[in-house]
Amino acid sequence: MDYVIPSKVLESMIDAGAKKAKLSISQLLMRGFLGAALLGFATTLAFLFELQTNIGMLGAIIFPVGFVMIILLGFELVTGNFALIPVAVLEKKATVREMLNNWFWVIVGHLIGGIVYAALCYVAFTNDGQTFEHPLVQKIIKVAEAKTTAYEAMGSNGILVVFVKAMLCNWMVTMGAIMAMSTTSTLGKIIAMWLPITTFFGQGFEHAVVNMFVIPAGMMFGADVSLADWWLWNQIPVLVGNLASGFIFTGLAMYLIYKKDITKEKVSTFSSNLKRVSS
Repeated sequence: MDYVIPSKVLESMIDAGAKKAKLSISQLLMRGFLGAALLGFATTLAFLFELQTNIGMLGAIIFPVGFVMIILLGFELVTGNFALIPVAVLEKKATVREMLNNWFWVIVGHLIGGIVYAALCYVAFTNDGQTFEHPLVQKIIKVAEAKTTAYEAMGSNGILVVFVKAMLCNWMVTMGAIMAMSTTSTLGKIIAMWLPITTFFGQGFEHAVVNMFVIPAGMMFGADVSLADWWLWNQIPVLVGNLASGFIFTGLAMYLIYKKDITKEKVSTFSSNLKRVSS
């Protein structure tokens, strides 16, 4: 049996969060760079599936390939870290400063990775700026505008909508990160991760790291989106929404539900060891 019970999953979450909190800045930058680039690859692949089949859900079904590669190779995804590192802090295996350090440098790495992949896509899909008629280019332009100026047109309601979509997104993304810990087999991990990631992408929710690629790419392709539009109407509220749900609905929820089971197991193990020593 390769199934891991939830209390053991929580232990894995705490250990993973503690290890991530100790990574050097160079490691965070490199792992964050690759994490964003792989999600960029997955996003363009998903969009191409949608365009070629006219079936939107096929894109959602294929998108998790990027997330799977990130988790299996141990790269960084700040949205997952929003759930993992706080539980390590609660267990005093990481500090608040280490947590914030991780989040900051991983986000910097994500921005570099997303923009670099966007620039490479610009060369590949526009023939280095010669033509902008490729269906993928037009798709990314529309998505970038829908993720920014469309919310701006709604005023304060737009901020609320994008924030809630970000919360709904990372509820599922963090579930994907911890469900990978619910099994010891590679195939089991892939299947477990695939389910929640397809769920979030198929419903058009807002993921901060995906947006660090798709919005800059749209701007490069000519979308009517400014730097202020990107950050004020999407990137900042999405980061905050991703953080809120990742911590509250996944990290803290798992901690409150299964912390008592971990404590009982530790007490039981201690008692067993004490009896063996006594005998």
